Amino acid sequence: MADRIVVVTGGARGIGRAIVDRFAADGATVVIGDLTDPGEVGAGLDVAGHREWVPLDVTDETSVLEFAQSVEAGHGGVDVLVNNAGIMAERSITEESLAEWDLTMAVNLRGPFLMAKHLVPLMEGREGASIINMGSIEGLAANRHHAAYCASKGGVHALTRALAVDLGPIGIRCNAIAPGWIDTDLNRSYIERHPDREQVVADLARLHPVARIGDPADIAATACWLASADAGFVTGQVIQVEGGRTVRLSLPTALEP
Repeated sequence: MADRIVVVTGGARGIGRAIVDRFAADGATVVIGDLTDPGEVGAGLDVAGHREWVPLDVTDETSVLEFAQSVEAGHGGVDVLVNNAGIMAERSITEESLAEWDLTMAVNLRGPFLMAKHLVPLMEGREGASIINMGSIEGLAANRHHAAYCASKGGVHALTRALAVDLGPIGIRCNAIAPGWIDTDLNRSYIERHPDREQVVADLARLHPVARIGDPADIAATACWLASADAGFVTGQVIQVEGGRTVRLSLPTALEP
């Protein structure tokens, strides 16, 4: 990744931060696009780590355009775009407001569209250029009260395939990562609300054939591979990084071995 310019949206925390750290450790210059200053959440932006922050609202086309202009002025182009910024709310379909639905779609789906629209011109002609979108296993299946999130991530998967077709002829690959349960601050907050935290953690681990939940570094490693020459013949794919959770058939508790 030496000498490559990588943009990561939502890179201040969680999976995004792990992706930023992995690309920077591998020698890339990483531009973090986020509303939050990564330094305020402990991400750090030392020069040796090849990381910098440019404020970005992925839902606002003016903000995205200004971000693209800043990156072009500072670096001349972009080699890798990681569309990681995302939100999720738990609402039943009858309780979900139009504003909540629209915000989820704006961040999770409009954001990757706008970023691709304005950064593809900075990627064209650069060898090995790659877009990586953050999907979800909830774009393939669903949990309760996640209708907006599931719909948005299903859209991300479809957008990924469309971009692969449209951008392949100009040398840009596009893939998506569909994470399963990853140990982020957001997911930890769900666990902490439960009265028996240890039981929840054990139950979550049992959902996965690999007998553990995921770490943000698992997603970061996949993103780095997708951006590398080793994945040069991979495009239009949704790579599930979920410890086998979606391939394990469920059984009633009484019948589990």
